[in-house]
Amino acid sequence: MDAAPALVTAATERARSAGFPLSCVPAVGRLLAVLAVHLPPNDRVLELGTGAGVGTAWIASALLPRTDVTVTTVEFDPQTAAVAAQNDWPAYVDLRTGDALDLLNRLGSFDLIFADAPAGKWDGLDRTIAALNPHGLLVVDDMTPMADWTNEQRTRQDGVRRTLLTDPRLVSVEIDQGSGVILSTSRGK
Repeated sequence: MDAAPALVTAATERARSAGFPLSCVPAVGRLLAVLAVHLPPNDRVLELGTGAGVGTAWIASALLPRTDVTVTTVEFDPQTAAVAAQNDWPAYVDLRTGDALDLLNRLGSFDLIFADAPAGKWDGLDRTIAALNPHGLLVVDDMTPMADWTNEQRTRQDGVRRTLLTDPRLVSVEIDQGSGVILSTSRGK
């Protein structure tokens, strides 16, 4: 398999050094990269759950050398956001720290959303779906339950899965990729 892009390698190393264990896995990162490359000029990307910036790095790396797509990423935890901020991000990447659900109301709509945090996935999924532009793509990972998950985590994950696969606003498919992904597209408004 090809080596990871430099931005991804740097973000992965920073996550490891900071002890951040929840980074985007390479299989999901490569899927995000494929979807990002496909975006036309002036499209907007949103990542809910920046973490240490590994998922962001996959998206941003795929867009280089383009500068005609914007990437907004939101991290709730200020310490984790500080780890992500250490990366040398292209100018089109906008790192935000705060509650994703609060920010969703103000950020507008997006063409690609990567929901990788409880806020916007386990809580507020309806707001995330509403933030999709017509025919926009939604990537939700961690759809394969982990052995160490609590019953509450399994129940919440199952609720997200059912919503994504049955919501009439979406066309969705489960993909056995990385941590388990559901890829959805908005039917339009």
